[in-house]
Amino acid sequence: MEKNEIFETEIVDMTEDGEGIGKVDGFTVFIKDTVIGDHVEAKLIKSKKTYGYGRLVKVLSPSAFRVEPTCPVAAPCGGCQLQAMSYESQLKFKESRVRGHLERIGRFTDIPMEPIIGMEGEPLRYRNKAQFPVGKSKDGQIITGFYAGRTHSIIPVEDCLLGMPVNRQVTKIVTEFMEKYHIEPYNEETHRGLVRHILVRCGFHTGQVMVCLVINGTKLPRHEELVKCLSEAVPGLVSVSLNVNREKTNAILGRELINLYGHGYLEDMIGDVRFRISPLSFFQVNPVQTEKLYGKALEFAGLSGGEIVWDLYCGIGTISLFLAKKAKQVYGVEIIPAAIENAKENARLNHMDNAEFFVGKAEEVLPEKYAQSGGTMAADVIVVDPPRKGCDEALLDTMVKMAPKRIVYVSCNSATLARDLRFLCDRGYELMRVQACDMFPMSVHTETVVLLGNQKADSYVERSLDMKD
Repeated sequence: MEKNEIFETEIVDMTEDGEGIGKVDGFTVFIKDTVIGDHVEAKLIKSKKTYGYGRLVKVLSPSAFRVEPTCPVAAPCGGCQLQAMSYESQLKFKESRVRGHLERIGRFTDIPMEPIIGMEGEPLRYRNKAQFPVGKSKDGQIITGFYAGRTHSIIPVEDCLLGMPVNRQVTKIVTEFMEKYHIEPYNEETHRGLVRHILVRCGFHTGQVMVCLVINGTKLPRHEELVKCLSEAVPGLVSVSLNVNREKTNAILGRELINLYGHGYLEDMIGDVRFRISPLSFFQVNPVQTEKLYGKALEFAGLSGGEIVWDLYCGIGTISLFLAKKAKQVYGVEIIPAAIENAKENARLNHMDNAEFFVGKAEEVLPEKYAQSGGTMAADVIVVDPPRKGCDEALLDTMVKMAPKRIVYVSCNSATLARDLRFLCDRGYELMRVQACDMFPMSVHTETVVLLGNQKADSYVERSLDMKD
């Protein structure tokens, strides 16, 4: 096929990024904004030897799974890849993708997969956090929105239907303030301009609101007036701050925070556990599904009150404190010092004295603490919730040496999950339960929680492992 050629094809599958897959005489074409079962007309915009990329021209015959997107900018915006697909079909797609990774990458058969946990009711307005890039339109107006797919071109969005209604109010106040005082948005190409992003967090259960402006500098002119406008107009506002990011980077947040109003944090609940959350804290964005996910992790852990649990990549202690309600002792490990301070504060906030937290790499902290304790800190259960890249092999090897009866693996990337599960199952563990949880409706992302059982559990108490070897 040649570039710019117009063709017709049936969409037979979808990629992990949500692009439709069509075939033309054995040539594979990836086409954005299409759904499995669509018969489409498309234009080839990029051609490789055996595959290419097409742009949708029109849907000739819609799939039975296709629905009309609720958001008017769903196609150009890079945030929602699956909004043209019915929610029931989204769940099937995500569950199938997790299973496919476990089969192809993990080489598992007879997978003990349980039905995916979807959202009840309409799966919108679920995000408690939004980060809006700030820029200028072609006519020079200050705009906020989201980046178009695979670009840093801002698509103006007044009201993202996945976020809270207050987001629209906050971005309007900030952009009007910038226009009034001629404060320039950041320009990535020139590295000039001040305001890079507007971050808004909301407490679903507390109603508290936090606003943080990411700036290419250390001061915001007339910030007192902005604080006054926000505090008078935004119900529940408890924090306004600046985040300093002067680097030429795609990372949104820098390390330095400057507090302008309030205590620099908001509080929210997951179940009956209360958390303090700063602009830099990692906290799941869908609180309704987070409670279901963590509840499932707690169920998989099978705690009866006498267990020692290690929670690796513990962050601000969200899973740790869920586990501490049912465990004898929980030890959390996280490499980011500020997150550990947050975790300790959250333990105090909830009056939990059976949760202890350590800063460092888990593969270093675990054997060190185990050796120092003379074995009293041995793990009955290990819970791990790594970033998308999964676990380092050194950590997986340490987990195997610790030989817990159960490992609960929470993952946001089923490809690296499958890889890590294969490593563990090749070394004495068995895949017991697998369940996906839809934390991010309308997007391609999925969380998965897995239970692994130690096949040598009968000899668990009798092991005499020297962790220093």
